[in-house]
Amino acid sequence: MDELEKIRQKRMMELMQKLGGQGEQPKQEVIDHPIKVDASNFDDVLAKHKNIVVDFWAEWCMPCRMIAPIVEQLAKEYAGKVVFAKLNTDENPMIAGRYGITGIPTLIFFKNGRPVDKVVGALPKAELKRWVERNL
Repeated sequence: MDELEKIRQKRMMELMQKLGGQGEQPKQEVIDHPIKVDASNFDDVLAKHKNIVVDFWAEWCMPCRMIAPIVEQLAKEYAGKVVFAKLNTDENPMIAGRYGITGIPTLIFFKNGRPVDKVVGALPKAELKRWVERNL
């Protein structure tokens, strides 16, 4: 926990320096690829981004592998609007359990850190796009 507090303090100092003491709002970081999340950064990533889609997956899961390129494409298409993240359920069973993940792939749309919708299974890109649009 002490290490996490040091990281938080460092990030806060960097943010304050970027703002230069002015009352400006920090610009949202544009991320055009899925970011890896795990137990060490999951909550921080959710808190940092307004709209985030988390892909709960596992290495052995063939449907997960099938949608991986779609998730990559959507991350590029929605860069600046939605952040896409990938969480390996085998490596992070506690987080998967927290959100009741019983089948993968599962994609959960988070708004302001809270889950608002989820889809389970390997859906076509067009359906995933409609799902993202519906949740924006």
